[in-house]
This record gives sequence, structure tokens and C-alpha cells, in this order.
Amino acid sequence: MPSLEEELFPSTPGKFKIDRGHSMNRQFHRCFASTSTMFLWALFLIALTVSYLSFQSFVDSGSRYFSASWGGIQWEKQVRNSAQIHRSGGMSVLVTGAAGFVGTHVSLALKKRGDGVVGLDNFNNYYDPSLKRARKSLLNSHGVLVVEGDLNDGKLLAKLFDMVAFTHVMHLAAQAGVRYAMENPNSYVHSNIAGLVSLLEVCKSANPQPAVVWASSSSVYGLNDKVPFSEADRTDQPASLYAATKKAGEEITHTYNHIYGLSITGLRFFTVYGPWGRPDMAYFSFTRNILQGKPITIYRGKNRADLARDFTYIDDIVKGCLGSLDTSGKSTGTGGKKKGNAPYRIFNLGNTSPVKVPVLVNILERHLKVKAKRNIVDMPGNGDVPFTHANISHAQREFGYKPTTDLQTGLKKFVRWYLSYYGYNNRKGLQ
Repeated sequence: MPSLEEELFPSTPGKFKIDRGHSMNRQFHRCFASTSTMFLWALFLIALTVSYLSFQSFVDSGSRYFSASWGGIQWEKQVRNSAQIHRSGGMSVLVTGAAGFVGTHVSLALKKRGDGVVGLDNFNNYYDPSLKRARKSLLNSHGVLVVEGDLNDGKLLAKLFDMVAFTHVMHLAAQAGVRYAMENPNSYVHSNIAGLVSLLEVCKSANPQPAVVWASSSSVYGLNDKVPFSEADRTDQPASLYAATKKAGEEITHTYNHIYGLSITGLRFFTVYGPWGRPDMAYFSFTRNILQGKPITIYRGKNRADLARDFTYIDDIVKGCLGSLDTSGKSTGTGGKKKGNAPYRIFNLGNTSPVKVPVLVNILERHLKVKAKRNIVDMPGNGDVPFTHANISHAQREFGYKPTTDLQTGLKKFVRWYLSYYGYNNRKGLQ
């Protein structure tokens, strides 16, 4: 009995008889059979495709469910435990960017004194995420949970605020770096503007509202040449997209303070450095290249002038962050309705002692006991500014901010951490 395939497509054409009397009838049946078969095959393929897509959707949904970094009874228990306050008059703080440099140190300091802390970080790959993972492990060992998620995930933020009545938010998450903005400008808008608005939207709707302290930047002073930089100085001449997004953040937070009564404190950090720091910072990359015998690039400004920075040690920055949290007060708004006048404040957090970059390199050479191979070039137009210098009198008056670590001491502590973390344990006897 010949198969359907043999009937329609014979393997030896011409070697079968044709009944000429019924040729028209056969052609009609052949055409009908061919059309019917193709129609059935088409239906089969459509059904198969639909089934596959439905199954794939189910698999993807299940994969997202099982791989989600947040949610579930156990996760909620961890969040509440991490947010639990262990001192009289303590606070419960949501720290965004908790696996970042400043975020890690601030979270540890808050936890150490008995405050409740819940961290949030998206662990992006702007620099090596393994360093962020290591910071997360450090925080976990001290009882601080870091939730992996993005500021623009409204459902996650709403869930966190639903579970915990945060008294304060320490907003440190941001896309950092001046030069990277020329490569990936959208990341700055996503994190520094959209992410900030997403967070403020949740805060203004919370009842009661938390006091918000967030990290602006000394970069907002831009092309300002009046020194030292004061909070009353102009900040309308940004030199980089990063600076522009931070300036935009100051305007946005002011709006939420004005309309919704959110208590807002902005902190303008000046070149923070120290253990667990950011690999994209000059002092960090200088250390790495010096140890590896690679040349380092030192920029100079107009008229061959050395660049200078108001380098501020991480411990001093942490003191400023905690001081601003402690004095932020409770906002007067509840559930998105303005009641009274909540404070809106801006503070410089710096060291007040600018140091030229070549001097920084000299100090690193002494601590590392290795001479640097210097490549001195003119500063390109990439958004960097020639100098920074902080006037910190406002923070001194408000909460007693007083930096105590000079660059020599701070870099010694950083180098000791760097050699230990990256396995240079054979180098002993630091100067």
C-alpha cells in the first residue's frame, strides 16, 4: 500500500500508468488532497508554536520566581531582623547603594551603634562587581541584609516600605564617575535622576515619611573658581554630565521638600578615599599600576598647573553622614500631604586641605616602597575640574563635623587594606 508521500511525490516519475479517462478527476483529487494536507500541516505547526510559546512563558516565569533576589516568607523575616533597632532612641535606616564604598562604611557604623539597617544595591558592573560582593559579605557578617534590586523597581521599594517603617533613608546609590558619562550617559539619567525620583515617590507616600539624607557631590561646583567652595556659591556651571545629574538631584529634592514636606539633607562629598574604595578613583588605580610596574597618568591643568583635590578619608565622611542623619529630624509630612515646614539642607563634607596629585603619588610611593612610572599629560576636556576645596563651616555649626585624618595617615590605612585584600601579604613593615 503506497504511502501518502509516495502518492503525491512518486520516487520514480514516469514509471506508472495514467488513466487518461479520469485524468481531470484525478487532478482535482490530487489538488484537493494537497491543499487539505498543507492546511492540516499548517494547523499543526501553529498549534505547536503556540504550545512552545506558552511553555516558554511558563518556564521564564518560573525561572524569574525561583531566581528572584527578593520575596518570600524567609526573605521578609531577614528584612525585618536587619531593620530591628537595638538601642534606645535608635533609627531604622534604608541605605541605598549599601554595597558601594561609602554605603558599606555607613551601614556598618549604623549597625555598630545599634540602629536598624536594610541595604539595597543593584550590583552593576561599572567596576568589578566582585568587590561589591565582598562588601556585601562583610555586611552580612555584621547582621546587615543587602537586598539586590534596582531603585527603579517600584514594587520592590513599596514592599520594603510596607514591611518596615523606616525612620530615615540614606540614599547613596548613584552612577558614579565623571569620565564614564562620555561612554554611557543613559546610566546617569537612569540612576541619578529616575532612580532618585522613584525613591522620593515612595518616601513622600509613606506614613509617616522618613527623613531623607542623600549624596550629592562637590562636582556641582563645576567651573566655579571661588575658593573654598561654599554652599552659598553658584552651582549652575556643571563641567560634566555627572555633575549635571547631581545638580538636578538637588533641584528635584528641593521640589519634594516644598510640595510634600519631605525632610531633605543633601551632602556634597569631596573626593572620598580609603579601604574598600572604588577602583575607578585615581589613588586606587595608581596603587594598582605602581605595584604592577605599569605607568600612571597624571593630568595637569592650564599653564602646566598641578591638579589638586580635597581628599577626604572615609571615616570622616561616615561621621558627617551619621551627624546629618541624627540632626535631620522627622519630616512633617504624612502620606504625601504637606504639613508644616520640613527642613531642606545642603552640607559640604570635605577635609579643607587640598593636596596636589603629584604629592599624593609621592605618599603612595613611600607606603608601597615602589617608585611610580609617571606619565604627565595635559588634562583633556572630559569633565574633570582643576581643583576642589571645601568650606565645611556649615556642617561644623550644625552637627560638629570635624575631619581628623590627613592624607598621609589615610593612605597608609588604604595601602594596608589593599595589600591584604589583593594578596600582597609578603609586603610588611609599611612606613
